[in-house]
Amino acid sequence: MTNPEIKTTKRGFLFELKKNKTLFLMALPVLLYFFIFHYLPMSGIIIAFKEYNYRDGIFLSPWARMNGFENFRFFFASGKAWSVIRNTVSFNLIFMIVSPLFSMAAAIMIAEISGRMFKKVTQTMMFLPYFISWVVVGMFMYGLFNYEYGMFNSLMAYFGLDPVDVYSKPSLWYLILPLVNVWKGIGYGSILYLAAIMSMDQECFEAAKIDGANVFQKIFHITIPNLMPTYTILMLLALGRVFKGNFEEFYNLVSNVPTLMEHTDVIDTFVFRSLTQSSDFGMVSAASVLQSVLCFVAIVTVNSTLKYFKSENTLF
Repeated sequence: MTNPEIKTTKRGFLFELKKNKTLFLMALPVLLYFFIFHYLPMSGIIIAFKEYNYRDGIFLSPWARMNGFENFRFFFASGKAWSVIRNTVSFNLIFMIVSPLFSMAAAIMIAEISGRMFKKVTQTMMFLPYFISWVVVGMFMYGLFNYEYGMFNSLMAYFGLDPVDVYSKPSLWYLILPLVNVWKGIGYGSILYLAAIMSMDQECFEAAKIDGANVFQKIFHITIPNLMPTYTILMLLALGRVFKGNFEEFYNLVSNVPTLMEHTDVIDTFVFRSLTQSSDFGMVSAASVLQSVLCFVAIVTVNSTLKYFKSENTLF
């Protein structure tokens, strides 16, 4: 007698496709989007291993020296590789620590608000900056910190204090960039934690209330421990981008200020600047490929380490 489970397994994907053809049809535009714009362009990775020229094109251009790794050697020999990697990792680690904490705190605050209308207005106002373009944010920051007529230095002058040239003090940007990142992303990040809070068993909160627990005790002993799986997954996803800087944020907020470039230039802005100034497609592609490989190694390493200690919170 044939085991029904084995028969179902043999049907596999075709059986699921026939059974849920409407759902697969709804997912088709998304699948096509990722295939066309994310998977097909991956064939261009070969440029990183070639001496690209317009006449021969991507696939017929000659291979670079050192068995195709000349572009990678040139990237490190340029003297910028280690500094941009350091800046990218440093800022991303700061973002990974600060942003989730503020998002979690915002979600807990919204969940504890009793007024329904006030809760909706608060959540809407927090979510609004997420839709503002980084170009607009960059102009706002320039108007705020401009040395001559910026709002910040105008207030400093009003109180009789000396103006501060923010664009000549790189150390201040280790505070400014994370704060702007939190301000712009706290609304979106809080939604993920708020969804996790709403899915929690309310009987635990009712039992804690009967036992005499106050609001802070319920938050620290029930809400936060139950948010840890969500926090862990989001941290793993963020680690997958630890070597990838937010190009729009760094380019629009910092731009090409020479005094800040050494401390705020990330891999993405370095690649863009190199492409516009030198048109060395091979070296620029090598930097992008190296960035993707480092991100892959980071997320696999962290996921494997976490699986050893707490396997239920891993991605795969």
